[in-house]
Amino acid sequence: MTEVDHASLWCSVAERPDAELRSDQLRLECGVFGVFGHPQAASIVAIGLHGLQHRGQEACGMASFDGQKFHTERHMGQVGEAFTGADLSRRLPGNAAIGHTRYSTAGGSLLRNVQPMFADLEAGGIALGHNGNLTNFLHLRRRLVSEGAIFQSTSDSEVILHLIARSRKPRVVDRFIDALAQIEGGYALVALTNKKLIGARDPLGIRPLVLGDLDGRPVLASETCALDGIGARFVRDIAHGEVVVISDTGIESLRPFPAAKARPCLFEYVYFARPDSVVNGKSVYQVRKRMGARLAQETGVVADVVVPVPDSGVPAALGYAEASNIPYELGIIRSHYMGRTFIQPTQGVREMGVRMKHSPNRSVLAGKRVILIDDSIVRGTTSVKIVRMVREAGATEVHLRSASPPIKWPDFYGIDMPDRDKLIAANKSLEEMRRMLECDSLGFLSVEGLYHAMEVGPRDPACPQFTDHYFTGDYPTRLLDRETDQGDDDQSERQLSLLVSR
Repeated sequence: MTEVDHASLWCSVAERPDAELRSDQLRLECGVFGVFGHPQAASIVAIGLHGLQHRGQEACGMASFDGQKFHTERHMGQVGEAFTGADLSRRLPGNAAIGHTRYSTAGGSLLRNVQPMFADLEAGGIALGHNGNLTNFLHLRRRLVSEGAIFQSTSDSEVILHLIARSRKPRVVDRFIDALAQIEGGYALVALTNKKLIGARDPLGIRPLVLGDLDGRPVLASETCALDGIGARFVRDIAHGEVVVISDTGIESLRPFPAAKARPCLFEYVYFARPDSVVNGKSVYQVRKRMGARLAQETGVVADVVVPVPDSGVPAALGYAEASNIPYELGIIRSHYMGRTFIQPTQGVREMGVRMKHSPNRSVLAGKRVILIDDSIVRGTTSVKIVRMVREAGATEVHLRSASPPIKWPDFYGIDMPDRDKLIAANKSLEEMRRMLECDSLGFLSVEGLYHAMEVGPRDPACPQFTDHYFTGDYPTRLLDRETDQGDDDQSERQLSLLVSR
C-alpha cells in the first residue's frame, strides 16, 4: 500500500461485541431526508427521520440553514433520543434542512462518521447526506490524500465533499455534478447549500430517492413511508442518474450523465424498505406477499401452520399461507424494546439476546408441523437458534423457508454484508445447509421466482432489470477498488469487504 495504511482505518466487524447477531442480519446503512421552504424545517425532518429509522438506528444527524448560517447536530443513538423537545427549532433554525440516520459498518460507531457532513467552501457552506457505497472510494481517497487532502472521518461520503471543494466549476450545482461524474457505485444524496436543496440518485438507481410535496414545500426522502409520516404527497421517484435542484424559483431536473438502464436494488423489496412504502412504483408489501406465494409453489411441504420470523418475514408468510391454504399464525413474538446496547461480549448473554428479541408462542407451536418463513438467510447463525427455539417450544417438525434466493455474493453498494466465505449459501450445498440449520427441510425462492414476484417476467441474463448480484454474482458496475487492489497485497479483500458505508 502507498501513502497510508488503509487497513488501519477500519476495525473488523467480527471484533465487535455484538458481531454474531449483527452479522446474520443484513443492514442498510442509512436513510436521507430533506425539506425546503418550511418554517418548521427541523421538526419536519425529525419526523421524516422517524419514518426512516428502520434504515439506520445507531446514529443520526441534521443540518439546517437560517438564511445567514448553517446549524448542525450529530448524535449517536436513535432519532427520538436526539431530536425531541420544544427547543428543536431554536437549536436548528431555518426553513431548509436535511437529515440522516445510519448504521455503522467497519467505520465504527464514531461521531466523526455521523452525517450530514458539513464543509465551508469557496462558494459557501454545504451539508451532505449519503445513502450507499462508492466502489471507487479507496482509489479516490488515495488520490486526494496524495494531493494534500486532510480527512476528518473514515466515511466515503467525505470523499464527495473533497471532490466538490476541488472542482473549478463556477456554480455549486456544477461542482456537485462534477463530483458525481467521478464517483462510482450506488448512492442517493441530499445536499443543502445556502440557496438550494439538491438531490441525486446514482445512474443505475440502485439506492432509492423520492420527491414529495408538503403543502407546496418540496421534500426529498429515501422512502415514501417518510412522506406519509409528515402528511406529504408523493410526487415521483427521482430518476436514475437525475439531479434535482430545489430553490426559491422552483424545481429543476438535470440529467447530466449518459442514459443507462435502471437497475434498482432487489433487497429494498426483500428486506430493507418498510412494507408500507412504494419503491420504484411497486408496493413493497404486495411484492413480499407475491414472493411468499411463489415460495409456496416452488417449495411446498405438508404442514400444520405457517409462522413468520418477525417482522420482515410477515408479508411473505401471509402470501405463503394464502397460496398453500395452510393457517397463518404468530408463532414467534418479537420484542421491539431490546436495544442493541444490551448485547454483551459473552456467548451465554448473546444467546439470551436472541431469545429476548424473539420469543416462542408455545400455544401455536406445540405439537405442530411448522413452516418457518424468513426474508433471507445470511450466515445462518441466527436461523439455527430460531429453529432450535421453535423445536423447544414443542414443534414436531420445522421446515425453514427463505423468501429470497440464496445469498452467495457480497455487496459493495451500501449493504452491510459478510465476506463470501461467511455466507452460508456460498459455501454449502442445500443438504449441508439443512443439516447445519437443524431443520427438517430447507427451501429458497428461486431467482426466477423473485423476478416473477416483481411482475417483470423472467430474468434476462444479458440485460437484468434489477441489481441482483448478491444472488447471481452479476455486479452492475465495475468494482474499481477491487480491481486495482487485487494483487497489491493480502489486505485488499479485507479492505473491500470493509468499505465504509452510510
